[in-house]
Amino acid sequence: MPAARARLTIDLDALAANYRLFCARAQGAEVAPVVKADGYGLGAAQVSRRLWAEGARSFHVARLEEGEALRAHFGPERPASIYVLDGAPTGTAGRLIAANLIPILSSVGQIENYHALARADAPLPCGIHVDTGMNRLGLRLEELEAVAGATDRLARLNVQLVMSHLVCSDQPEDRLNARQVGRFKALRHLFPDARASLANSGGVWLGPAFLFDMVRPGIGLYGGGPLGRPDPAIQPVVRFEAPILDVRAVPQGETVGYGASFTAPEPLRIAVVGAGYADGILRSASPEGAVWFSGARRRLLGRVSMDLIAVDVTDCEAAQPGAMVEIIGPNLLLDDAARDAGTVAYEILTRLSGRAERVYVGHLDSALSRESGNPVPSRGHELERPGSPLSRG
Repeated sequence: MPAARARLTIDLDALAANYRLFCARAQGAEVAPVVKADGYGLGAAQVSRRLWAEGARSFHVARLEEGEALRAHFGPERPASIYVLDGAPTGTAGRLIAANLIPILSSVGQIENYHALARADAPLPCGIHVDTGMNRLGLRLEELEAVAGATDRLARLNVQLVMSHLVCSDQPEDRLNARQVGRFKALRHLFPDARASLANSGGVWLGPAFLFDMVRPGIGLYGGGPLGRPDPAIQPVVRFEAPILDVRAVPQGETVGYGASFTAPEPLRIAVVGAGYADGILRSASPEGAVWFSGARRRLLGRVSMDLIAVDVTDCEAAQPGAMVEIIGPNLLLDDAARDAGTVAYEILTRLSGRAERVYVGHLDSALSRESGNPVPSRGHELERPGSPLSRG
């Protein structure tokens, strides 16, 4: 019998429901899911395949390797538009072209280098990233104006998308949102034939002025609130559980865990749970963090260690070795777990390690497979190519 281990369950039907919600709120703009970082840690192969089945035809990744792996996974039968947010760093252009990827060019140098590789009779598709306030990747407005005015720099490029990125989309009251949308509207005329994209998950929640032609939801698809807090419209996608390995009594005055950071104020009963920071539970989750077990939120005691956490189960008779506790899920929402750890939902998801057993529930493909009753396999590694960015152990 296999040793007890943590389990990460990904609900593909909930993912699909969140995608349909974004489609409804996008008011006709294309919804192009962001599946970078292995689908925010949930398996880009499975996530993107279900989203394709729901109607998504454009996807965003960060790295060249992610785009290559996604293209290989989709194959010729799923001719998705795959945008690479890193653009075309030095030495990558040939591979971008070979995999039919669309780089989001983010500097004058990238534009010039990519243009030099194109043929006059076969313009290369690309996007252009504009900096409207983030001060990371992207051309500044004056650079964009210079590029747009120098037609020799663009003659062999097919600019399909002009995009920017919101700085404070999870803070609707921040004035920078209005400034950014104003700047973005002001530059659209420079590329009248290209589609425009500004909104991420939070941007979709900011209203019609932010939608343009394409929106790029990420965290909201995977169960995180678009505004950085739980949203009742967003369905939980992940359930992360781990087994109780032991239950023990701790006398009053004794300590729990490394560093003796917690001292029992009274006699306690604790459950030692088989998951720790090697599984993705942030060390900063203590002392504010908790798990859900037997109908209640139960606090963490002492420090999170590499493989174990301790949980207060005093007066909980259901706590026995082998029982599973919920670390993230419908009872302990992703944004709440992030708040307790002093971070954001993005970090919680992307730090979940490959050590946990992965289980995909729901349907992998379209409404056709739902009607035929063919569910996704219960263990989710059959679709992954070993060694690729779409594979997570």
